[in-house]
Amino acid sequence: MSLFRLVASAVLILSQLGVAAAQEYPTRHITAIVSFGPGNSVDIFARIMAAHMSEVLGRQVIVENVGGAGGATGTLRAARAAPDGYTIVIGGTDTMAQNQWLFEKPPYNPATDFIPIVLGVEMPLVLVGRKGLPPNDLKELMPYMKANQDKMNFGSSGIGGVTHLACAQVVNALGVKLAHVPYKSAAAGIQDMLSDNLDLYCPVVAGALPHIRSKAIKFYGVLTAERSPLLPDLQTVAEQGLPGIQGGYWLGIFAPAGTPEPIAAKLTQAALSALASPAVDEKLRNVGAAVVAPERRTPAYLKKYIPEEIATWGKIIKEAGVEAK
Repeated sequence: MSLFRLVASAVLILSQLGVAAAQEYPTRHITAIVSFGPGNSVDIFARIMAAHMSEVLGRQVIVENVGGAGGATGTLRAARAAPDGYTIVIGGTDTMAQNQWLFEKPPYNPATDFIPIVLGVEMPLVLVGRKGLPPNDLKELMPYMKANQDKMNFGSSGIGGVTHLACAQVVNALGVKLAHVPYKSAAAGIQDMLSDNLDLYCPVVAGALPHIRSKAIKFYGVLTAERSPLLPDLQTVAEQGLPGIQGGYWLGIFAPAGTPEPIAAKLTQAALSALASPAVDEKLRNVGAAVVAPERRTPAYLKKYIPEEIATWGKIIKEAGVEAK
């Protein structure tokens, strides 16, 4: 047999083995990495999606929290995982866009180290304050911040993180200087605010909504340009006199680069089934997460969206004066 025929036969055999593996997939549980601690918006989204995807795939999707380095630790672990469909990662605005500007040498490249599975939800960040803070709305808060900037602080879930950049935009827009208090997690910042020890915070709405509803913390505005269709009663900061703040957060699902296309397609099918489920939609709505339009859920859209988001946040990060690590 000629060398050409030997090579062709080997390629055919490997191809058939790959198809067979894809047809059998999954044969064991799948790990969904969340690059932050439990209880935040990423974790909530992951667990809602994992429950439904487990039913569709016939194998359990287990959420694993791998925090550290603004989400880079867990995301890097996913990038280095075997591309066999048994490791996926929940990626978002911070890990798949902002982090490319927050490290002098980014530890991974969202465009080349991953393949997109699905774009899932969008949710706004909100500006909130401790209950004991005197201002009751944003119009009262803005002059109060200017008059008391040497006494006030704002928190975040880490330097350069999405909550830091959101609050930094507000502070810069008002031309004030407030002390920044970084926490190890979003939940820790909320807890300090509930204890009346932190003045201002800009969390993703999912983690703050129960406390806003119960009036345990003060609500000053949604940080997106328009009101969330899921939270129509919550005013934006723009309509209260503070336009130009970029405070939206999206989440999607990714797999390591090299994951076979038939396996990636099964993961996409399971994720799309979850996003189309009325029960899943209701659970996500209850935490202020809006499922994106069907035409935006596809891997092709997410692949195009990533470089656009990287460019958008590069400009914001530079204007905020946040230096790379």
